[in-house]
Amino acid sequence: MARSKVAVLRVRPDHILDDIDRLYALAEVERVFAAGATTILKDNISWHFPFPGANTTPWQLEGTVRSLRARGFSDLVCVQNKTVVTDAFRYNFKPEDMTWSVYRPRAKLNVLDQIYPEGIQIPDAFHGANIVHLPSLKTHIYTTTTGAMKNAFGGLLNTRRHYTHSWIHETLVDLLAIQQEIHAGLFAVMDGTTAGDGPGPRTMRPVIKDVMLASADQVAIDAVAASMMGFDPLTIPFLRLADEAGLGNARREAIDIAGDAALADQRWGFSVGDNGASLVGDVMWFGPLKRFQNLFFRTPLVNLFVLGSEAYHDYYRWPLRDRRVFEHWRTATHWGRLFDRYQADGTLASLAAATQAG
Repeated sequence: MARSKVAVLRVRPDHILDDIDRLYALAEVERVFAAGATTILKDNISWHFPFPGANTTPWQLEGTVRSLRARGFSDLVCVQNKTVVTDAFRYNFKPEDMTWSVYRPRAKLNVLDQIYPEGIQIPDAFHGANIVHLPSLKTHIYTTTTGAMKNAFGGLLNTRRHYTHSWIHETLVDLLAIQQEIHAGLFAVMDGTTAGDGPGPRTMRPVIKDVMLASADQVAIDAVAASMMGFDPLTIPFLRLADEAGLGNARREAIDIAGDAALADQRWGFSVGDNGASLVGDVMWFGPLKRFQNLFFRTPLVNLFVLGSEAYHDYYRWPLRDRRVFEHWRTATHWGRLFDRYQADGTLASLAAATQAG
């Protein structure tokens, strides 16, 4: 397989839009995107509360829109999934605007064709479109790390995606194979301005790291991010399997770093650990009760687990613990203050204008 390029930059709030534009240039988005095609912006909303490190940041999204438009990619659409921990709020979307149809991949799959024997349903709008994934840089209780590859989990699979959790690593590899078949171009920009350490993707320890990454290789960007967090990418099954399948490069010797190359050699010593959700999930999806998951998750009993997750995250963790973490980050860090600026102004238009004038 050809070598991959991952752009890594040290970024700052006072020129964040320029930094993001430089990421797009360094990672050569114009080389991989089809001119004239619709470009899907797949954000990463792990939680519908603004917990630092859990979600696509507003500057990550605005910088992407500005950078793509400046390069002639003007037909942009943003998509978001509905999950247990994200509450979809629709302003101008009707269910009939997005149709799902059975897709039969050409690639040999690991598990998805067995999990969904009736057929794998994907959104019709994804066919022939460019897509840019906008994950944050963080750990994950079930996959060790989460990034570009995991972000497809909430885009390609419908609300029955929980059927796949026991085979999550193989599922992510299958999804990448499908993406490479249906999309005109694949790209990812990962935000590590505030990274997430601990039992992610929600209940984490936010750590200011001031970095962002970009790449057309979804495997390579996740591998570099995993290394920076302190994990060996080849010990993470979804990265090793994707590398072995030729879907991307997870091996450092096959990846060229553009930008601030020394940042890619940092090792932060992150760890995952457990929270209330993972303790239940480990038993249900990977432990002794795995054999009964059809009963628990393919019948109305699944609503008990949905309710339990909502109660744990939204009515225990957020009001009693994690809101305080957010408020401290908002007032005590430079990225929190930039987040406040978005809440007040909605955009960094004035910063962009000042940069252009200068």
